[in-house]
Amino acid sequence: MGKRIAGLIKDVDLAKRYLLDEAVALVKKCATAKFDETVELHVRLGVDPKQAEQQVRGTVGLPNGLGKSKKVAVVTQGEKQKDATAAGADVVGGAELVEQIAKGFLDFEVLVATPDMMRELSKLGKVLGPKGLMPNPKSGTVTMDVAKTVKELKAGRVEYKVDDYGIIHVPVGKASFAPPAIAGNVKAVMEVLIKAKPSSSKGIYLMSVTLSSTMGPGVGLDTSQKF
Repeated sequence: MGKRIAGLIKDVDLAKRYLLDEAVALVKKCATAKFDETVELHVRLGVDPKQAEQQVRGTVGLPNGLGKSKKVAVVTQGEKQKDATAAGADVVGGAELVEQIAKGFLDFEVLVATPDMMRELSKLGKVLGPKGLMPNPKSGTVTMDVAKTVKELKAGRVEYKVDDYGIIHVPVGKASFAPPAIAGNVKAVMEVLIKAKPSSSKGIYLMSVTLSSTMGPGVGLDTSQKF
């Protein structure tokens, strides 16, 4: 453990589970890096990720955004290209964009596609899959309503997906955000996750909830509080 982290941990009771406002204040206090750290929410769920019906995945719009606009690319054709451009997409194209991606063009953070283009994109699984960029209906990135999707992504819509250990990791803002903005984003994510509880999940669902900044220690949240 480095001296910096050791110095920060003295301000955090690792055994305590804090109320949201207390946790946000501590995370901001511990975000002492020389850059604007991302604040992240880590939620361990009482699910078995190996069971298809217990896969918790979806998207949620953060009411206070993420502090920066994502670079969005859209693969579509016809009038939908105009819709995507008007909505603020950074890169828009059809078959020619698919060809560019096949040749290594990956200058975007999210890829959106209309269903009619997925046959072509599916050929790029080895390129897009490992980077988590393949459009997927479950994440809302395969859609005919490209304009709405682009606007939501630009405004701060994020994807959540339970990993192999039953944990969901979601960015909820920047350390420079005002406390109410971070707390508001956390509440939005927690509300969605609670509603997404699989019916086959038994016992405790919210096993643990932790808030942290990129370079700071994790601060445990009281899972019994109302989010």
